[in-house]
Amino acid sequence: MCSDLILQRNLAMTQLRQRMLEDMQIRNFSENTQENYLQQVSLYARHFRRSPEGLGPRDIRTYQVYLTNEKKLAPRSILIATCALRFLYTVTLKRPWDVEEVLPMPKAPQ
Repeated sequence: MCSDLILQRNLAMTQLRQRMLEDMQIRNFSENTQENYLQQVSLYARHFRRSPEGLGPRDIRTYQVYLTNEKKLAPRSILIATCALRFLYTVTLKRPWDVEEVLPMPKAPQ
């Protein structure tokens, strides 16, 4: 039973990953951008141990706070993660959210 659930989760993530990859290829994203975005979405999913399809604005906010306060990432690194999540939710998953409100971009230090 548990192994079936894990297999279902992996299959769902693989299908989502493939859709996102195709969406980026259609838009002619560079190989580097594709790899970075897929890696960021994978880290996001692993953080919650769930597919991003089942996560929402509250989870995204929690993750951004985690990247900022616990991981202590530079604004540029958080920016890459934010761009990847914006692409995933607006293009691949077509969520009708106000992207600027749900996924604010970090300001670079002066």
